[in-house]
Amino acid sequence: MELNLHAFELQLKTPFNITHGSRKSQPTLILKLEKDGYIGLGEAAVIGYYGLDTESMKAAFEERKKALEKLPMESPEAYWQLAQPIMDGHPFLLCALDVAVHDWFAKKAGLPLYKYWDLSIDHLPVTTYTIGMDDTPTMVKKLQEMPWPVYKIKLGKVNDLEVIQALRRHTDATFYIDANTGWSLEQALDLIPPLKDLGVKMIEQPLKVSDWEDMKTLKAASSLPLIADESCQTEKDVERCASSFHGINIKLMKCGGLTPALRMIRQARALNMEVMVGCMIQSSVGISAIAHLLPLIDYADMDSALMISNDPGDGVGWKDGQVIYRDRPGTGVVLKN
Repeated sequence: MELNLHAFELQLKTPFNITHGSRKSQPTLILKLEKDGYIGLGEAAVIGYYGLDTESMKAAFEERKKALEKLPMESPEAYWQLAQPIMDGHPFLLCALDVAVHDWFAKKAGLPLYKYWDLSIDHLPVTTYTIGMDDTPTMVKKLQEMPWPVYKIKLGKVNDLEVIQALRRHTDATFYIDANTGWSLEQALDLIPPLKDLGVKMIEQPLKVSDWEDMKTLKAASSLPLIADESCQTEKDVERCASSFHGINIKLMKCGGLTPALRMIRQARALNMEVMVGCMIQSSVGISAIAHLLPLIDYADMDSALMISNDPGDGVGWKDGQVIYRDRPGTGVVLKN
């Protein structure tokens, strides 16, 4: 097996604003796994507010590369169990590795990844298109420029209700709200009823990560599903979230890849929780892997490849929010160059 990392700078079509800041571009690392004539691809976004940078991530990978290349390839799950201790403390890189391994195994089997998992794609959730925080006229303009059936609206300011009222005047689409920990309990209790009346169907991470007791109070009072994001990073967080949220948002890079994500989905279902899968700002390499989880989930937020102008990958496509899988084995993505 040969492993190599390749750095890319993804250019955003418009600045992306959330409570953590604003970005015009996003560095990312594409991992290429080559073995027996097959190539597996994975991705690790370099997210600055997680304390990550390209050079330190590449250095961490190079330190572990030889050990990872020597591990046996018996199954994706078996490889992940061996690789996880080596990559401990580097979940984004572990995710890239795990996705590449899944891609490789499915390609070797000659199957799309969802078929490798024995899943059906007859009924899939529509993915959101995200409208980042901005002044209200700019948010309206972004919505008008991208007609879509489901929007995820980033909120967390004092005029959040007015923003949704303004957006609603321009579309009948479904709204999901991501408050990104920006509300207090009192704000959330006041906002949820009128937001529901405006066609909002779900609220993601309304309160701060530390506000567990307030989240229990809010869950009991909320007429909308509350989905944990920042409060649910890895497998160990799922059970704790069950008492304070109606569901969880799984991000592959936070939990360490497809292997733990599949376990988190099973765990959440056993706890009668809803499941969402989200993404970072990343290319079609990572997004195409996430797409194969769609048969297992309720909500999908995997639009970031639509937001970049220089996608290095050619992977899944979209029509009216519905995923279009490429007629290729594995995750279906190939590099353009």
